[in-house]
Order: sequence, then C-alpha cells, then structure tokens
Amino acid sequence: MPPRRKCAVKSASAVGQKKTNLIAVKHRPFLKWAGGKYRLSDEINKLLPKRHQCLIEPFVGAGAVFLNTHFERYILADINPDLINLFNFVKNDVEHYINASKALFSHPQANTSAFYYAQREQFNLSQDPFERSVIFLYLNRFGFNGLCRYNAKNEFNVPFGTYKRHYFPENELRYFAKKAQQAEFICADFQQTFSLADEKSIIYCDPPYAPLLQDSNFTSYAGNAFSASHQQMLAELARKTAEERHISVVISNHDTPFTRQIYRNAKIKSLKVQRSISHQSARRIKVAELIAVFKGKRLAK
Repeated sequence: MPPRRKCAVKSASAVGQKKTNLIAVKHRPFLKWAGGKYRLSDEINKLLPKRHQCLIEPFVGAGAVFLNTHFERYILADINPDLINLFNFVKNDVEHYINASKALFSHPQANTSAFYYAQREQFNLSQDPFERSVIFLYLNRFGFNGLCRYNAKNEFNVPFGTYKRHYFPENELRYFAKKAQQAEFICADFQQTFSLADEKSIIYCDPPYAPLLQDSNFTSYAGNAFSASHQQMLAELARKTAEERHISVVISNHDTPFTRQIYRNAKIKSLKVQRSISHQSARRIKVAELIAVFKGKRLAK
C-alpha cells in the first residue's frame, strides 16, 4: 500500500483527468439525421445557461443536443409521431427494442434495394406503432443520408442508400435509453411545446432551416411544410417568451438576410458548418449558419 500522502496526490490527479475525459466525451444519436447538431453541440452548449433545470426542445430531431447536455430534466418534442413513439419504446424497454430491430439488420438481404423497398412498403402499410418504430430505425440507417421525408399521403419515401457497410447502433441505443429516463417525449408542435416552459426552463429550437436562397422552396418535414411564415412565427414566439417568462430561447438556422431580419432582437453568433447531405465529398461544403439567443430581461446583462 503506497503512503497516504502519495496516494492523495495521485488521486487528485486522477480526478482531474477523469473530469477532463468527461468533458471530452461526446455521444452520437442512434439515428442518422440530416442537419443533426452533433457537430455543433459544443457551440450550442456554451450558449445554454446552466442554472436552469429543464431543457425544452420543440424540434428534437435525433436528439444530439439532448445527449450532450446535462440538465436535470428534458421535455423533447417533435411533430413526427413515428419519431416520438420510437424514442418512448427505447426509453421504456431498450432490450426488447434492440432484439427486435437487430433482426432486420442481420437479415441476409438487409443491404439490398429489394429488401429495403419491401420494408419501406411494410412501414407505410403498418398501423402498429412498435413495428413502425423497428422498421423506422432500419430505414434510417439504410436509407439515403439519414433523411426523414414523407410525401403528401404521409408515406415515407426516402430512397435506398446504397452503402457498402452498415452499423447497428446498440451502444448508442443503450446510452439514449439511460439518459431518456430524465426526459419526457411528446408529439406536439412548437407552439404547444413553448407553452410548457416555466421560469426554470430554457428552450432550444432546431427548426427546419430557412433556404439559403429566398426564392427556393421552404423545407417540408413529416408531411408539413415549414414556411417563411412559420419561421417568423417561431422567431416572434421566441422573443415574446423570453421577455414574458424571463428565460432564454436559443434557435439555430441558416445565416441569411431573412433570418437576420426575423432574429433582429436576438444576440447572434455566426459560424460555418460542414454539410454532408451528398455522397460526393467534393460537394460537402461549408455553409453559413447562425445561433440566435433571445434573453429574458432578468437574464440580460
């Protein structure tokens, strides 16, 4: 047994190293997600006041911000019932979900277009929430670049991804399930979700982005178009909520003259972000994005 003094010095060093490692560790979502915030989670984290107890996300997506923050509790929302049902199944019984979904990944024909389109058809025909949640993960990992897209008939219509290799995110599912015990997942629009905030909350929004070119179409997601008027409504609601409830509201979006105008009452941080929507690396360029922070009067300094 080493002398007590030496042990104490070594222990302090080990504790410091452990804290450093904890800060450095980042957790990936188990879903691929176009526009996901895994790469930006550190920047977003710096702008989220830590004295609040609850993080509210009206556009949770794959949950990258949720997974890489440390609040006492979370209210995580999305208008896509398939996504929210999936998260709740993982939260409530991750082992059952892993066993069911792993069977699709291990099928001999899993990485073929014929099998993929058969599963996509079954997903669109199914009325069973658990079956849909299992197929959703398969479609997400084998479809094109993590897109989540539905047509006017509310049918999932993302094409086959033609990847050589696939990864079953078992560890990511288990970590998500563990952290999800602190979270409530709800299917709701952003207005409904904002109404749940109190003085102990902070709101982070990652809406479907405004287009880089204003004459292009706005984003359609989960069978709903997120138009310019929706962008303006969200910005106004963020300003009003911050002022009336004295809490911070943080929003990420493209950095354009349009978003600069609607976020004119917020503090804006600009940054460049790598885009990886294309298979071709040459087309994966950096684009201008921003993070807007609306601060309540009591928080302003």
